[in-house]
Amino acid sequence: MHMWRGKVRFVVATVTLLVLLTWIYLLVGRSENGRALILGLCVSDKQVHSSNSERESLVAWVREVEEENQQLRLQLSDWPKQSAASSRESGSWPEDEGNHTECVKQPVVEKCELIHVAIVCAGHNASRDVVTLVKSILFHRKNPLYFHFITDAVAYRILSKLFQTWMVPSVYISFYDADELKPIVAWIPNKHYSGIYGLMKLGLTNVLPANLSQVIVLDTDITFATDIAELWAIFRKFTDKQVIGLVENQSDWYLGNLWKNHKPWPALGRGFNTGVILLLMDRLQRRGWEQMWRLTAERELMSMFSTSLADQDIFNAVIKQNPSIVHQLACFWNVQLSDHTRSELCYTKVSDLKVIHWNSPKKLRVKNKHVEFFRNLYLTFLEYDGNLLRRELFRCPSQTSTGRQRLQRMLEELDEDDQCYDFRRERITDHRTHLYFLHYDFTDNMDEAGVTLVTQLSMDRLQMVEAICKHWEGPISLALYLSDAEAQQFLQYALASQVLRNRRNVGYHIVYKEGQFYPVNLLRNIALKQVNTPYVFLTDIDFLPMYGLHQYLRKSIIQLELDSEKKALIVPAFETLRYRLSFPKSKAEVLSMLDMGTLYTFRYHVWTKGHAPTNFAKWRTATTPYKVEWEADFEPYVVVRRDCPEYDQRFVGFGWNKVSHIIELDAQEYELMVLPNAYIVHMPHAPSFDISKFRSSSLYRKCLRTLKEEFHQDISRKYGSTALKYLTAEQSI
Repeated sequence: MHMWRGKVRFVVATVTLLVLLTWIYLLVGRSENGRALILGLCVSDKQVHSSNSERESLVAWVREVEEENQQLRLQLSDWPKQSAASSRESGSWPEDEGNHTECVKQPVVEKCELIHVAIVCAGHNASRDVVTLVKSILFHRKNPLYFHFITDAVAYRILSKLFQTWMVPSVYISFYDADELKPIVAWIPNKHYSGIYGLMKLGLTNVLPANLSQVIVLDTDITFATDIAELWAIFRKFTDKQVIGLVENQSDWYLGNLWKNHKPWPALGRGFNTGVILLLMDRLQRRGWEQMWRLTAERELMSMFSTSLADQDIFNAVIKQNPSIVHQLACFWNVQLSDHTRSELCYTKVSDLKVIHWNSPKKLRVKNKHVEFFRNLYLTFLEYDGNLLRRELFRCPSQTSTGRQRLQRMLEELDEDDQCYDFRRERITDHRTHLYFLHYDFTDNMDEAGVTLVTQLSMDRLQMVEAICKHWEGPISLALYLSDAEAQQFLQYALASQVLRNRRNVGYHIVYKEGQFYPVNLLRNIALKQVNTPYVFLTDIDFLPMYGLHQYLRKSIIQLELDSEKKALIVPAFETLRYRLSFPKSKAEVLSMLDMGTLYTFRYHVWTKGHAPTNFAKWRTATTPYKVEWEADFEPYVVVRRDCPEYDQRFVGFGWNKVSHIIELDAQEYELMVLPNAYIVHMPHAPSFDISKFRSSSLYRKCLRTLKEEFHQDISRKYGSTALKYLTAEQSI
């Protein structure tokens, strides 16, 4: 190599000297003939005129020298490639796979070209992780995207609702049932923590559309630091025989030297990592991919007995037998932060990175000298406001989803000059929603009297969740109104809480913040829709139920035959002004505390009408359930069947959000029954932001009156003359 470089320098010096002498000669000729000679050494077809035949021969000679010079330049330009090839043979990182990514000329992706991405996603945790991956892709993308999700029932329920409410332009979604792939890979023993879902990428040709020619396949623990179109463009570099694009594995795992008696699956060199895969689907089908990997897996399992790294072991065994099918991607397309990683050899500065892969079970706790940069990049997208990613692609026409079409029609019907425009706008806002943010495992469909506590909250009421869980052992459905950053704070809070960590029957449904009002009734409806027991207890987050209320309600439901009769069971509400309270353990203690002045009937001093019809005087001595009649502004907390009317979402923030629901129950002829031995206690807290707005803004109060009038009109149209009593009662106040 050094001798070759010396020869190159000698030739360059010789050519330079000859060119210099030629120019001197030509300049002398110019002075003799008195006119300029123009010689374009870099333009071979330029004509040089001279009356002197000797000069013509000299010009020909100069051209010949220049041609040799151009050939030399070509050889010099090829030298880095030859050097890189030599580096590959010696086992070092190739230059185009390391740093200086700005020098790599990327293939061009057509503007508005649709990019397909396939992801296997199962369970609650993976459904959270994949959102961060999608955010990082959406943040950088300039092309339409088509996500193909292979999901279990849990992930489908979560992600279908999330993307339906996210409504990102030029993003298309398809779901495929992971159960269809289970028979294809279930016979393979797998020690990897991903379980059977870690094998499913092997069977993508069995579930993805037959007309899908190419797709990028990603693990859920991936973070993009660049436009995914750059990765998509690499398909154009594939040779005729190549069908799979992979990055080399950045550890010594497949070399078998990590510990004594370590025996990995066969692989080509260090092997390849399958966290990022480029698949030419049509070529895979033509090559008989399923038969190829099946035969390889069967053969290797005779000696290996199980996979250690799931599908990655089988992919590598296939490539070992068929090395021509793989196109090696530059290492920065899958920087692997695994245990024993060599990824630091892949780059000299972190700005060179394209894709980060958290493929260690330790995830963010993995050791790496640049882990703080990687962690901050991940956290940036983790807490990034997903609403900001709803941007249109410039000059890329897209098919508008049904949800966006409906929203656009409703927006066009609104009058922006209406003083109450913001209230009406909030009613039709479709908030991005992530159901079952934490693990949920409650499917007791055999309990015919099962009842779920349903409520909603914002970040400032988070401390009440633990307290409620201590008082209520039954299932709970919570809708939390949070920002993306607050959702992560809640996650850390819940995982750190021993009380919440041990509960699997609490469904946490994140509704992401958008707009200026607290969408209280939207939150209630979302929590209500996720209930899987026959009955619900509709309450507010500030109330602690009496100990044993869950079992008491179950018995009351059976006793009062709620399965066959339209009844709403009222749980009497009390309040304390003390932040530290010895919670009453029985009705007798409640009565004693009422007499002592440490408990009060709820809102007796500011909103008596809200709970007066409960008839607390009668409750003091009642031993059996008793019926009460509806009255104006009545808003008790009730137990009803799950199929009860939804809350009216026009009421946002403070005012009439529960009153309107009780009116609807009464209009549907629900019988209001007060339970004699049940109670809840409201705990003190600072006033909410919405009640402060109600008290300080005359426009807020005016718009609330307008919404109430419109509600009465809608109730009258819906229920006819029987609903006139509500309007009459309102006018008499």
